[in-house]
Amino acid sequence: MISDVVLKVVVALAIMIEGVATVYAFTLIRRTKYNSIWILCIVGFTVMTIERCCQMASLSGHHIDTAWFVFFGFAISILVSAAVLLANRLVNYLDRIDIQRQSFNKRILTAVLRTEERSRLNFAKELHDGLGPLLSSAKMSLSALSQEGMSREQSEILQNTAYVIDEAIRSVREISNNMSPQVLNDFGLAQGIKNFISRSVSLHGISINFSTNLRAERFDSDVEVIIYRVICELINNSLKHSGCSAITLSLHFVTNRLHLEYTDNGKGFNPQAMTDCGMGLSNIASRVNSLSGTLDISSRRGEGMRAVIDINVESGAEQPKTAKQ
Repeated sequence: MISDVVLKVVVALAIMIEGVATVYAFTLIRRTKYNSIWILCIVGFTVMTIERCCQMASLSGHHIDTAWFVFFGFAISILVSAAVLLANRLVNYLDRIDIQRQSFNKRILTAVLRTEERSRLNFAKELHDGLGPLLSSAKMSLSALSQEGMSREQSEILQNTAYVIDEAIRSVREISNNMSPQVLNDFGLAQGIKNFISRSVSLHGISINFSTNLRAERFDSDVEVIIYRVICELINNSLKHSGCSAITLSLHFVTNRLHLEYTDNGKGFNPQAMTDCGMGLSNIASRVNSLSGTLDISSRRGEGMRAVIDINVESGAEQPKTAKQ
């Protein structure tokens, strides 16, 4: 049998715990929207404290009718049950807040990406429409110079200067196209990707196999630009880090969804570690998330990598429209 002293100590500790819980519940009333939950908890803790006091009195030799403990237990059950039912409202409220927060973060991310693309477009126009004509004018002026009467050294300087200007014009066009690809804007996603792949193959001598069922379909400009940037990031990552010799890329549009599969035969990596430290994967994930899409990246050391992206263009884009001819 447990002695009365031990029972009194246990009851006293219970009274202290319930008192602290009551005080803490008071502080929560002003901090949360659904304060009826905490009011019920306060009343419940108060009833439990009274019950514990009656138990203490009973242990001290005072006669307490057993019916009181039955009523106390019934009241506590009612109060706790009501608090649990009301807590469901609090959980639903927190879920709504979380959904709103995710939606707000997505809108912020979309706004950032749109601002970034507008800045790229403006800078590309400045390069193409501002610096480009100046370099072309400089080249025409050099071409107008007659090499008659020039020494061999002067003629070489003139030729080298013309070559440098040609390279500058080519670089301006390439930079302008990388920042805001005109082919993507004029002819759509498939042609923009093919153009980027063609440049990558010519520069790096790598095999890139691209298959798609897209023809003249056009989507919302945000969708096209983001998918284009994602594919460029994937290819650039493979070229820079994987040491691969072949890349396979497929992009298909089926029932309002764009499905992208990307693989390379590189050295592979730890996807979680690369996501944490960067390497462009976090940027890819952010861009896909801005379109409410899904991204799955799998890789192992020595076995290359595979990325699967699925995007519902009905929720994040306009219906397909005819490309410019």
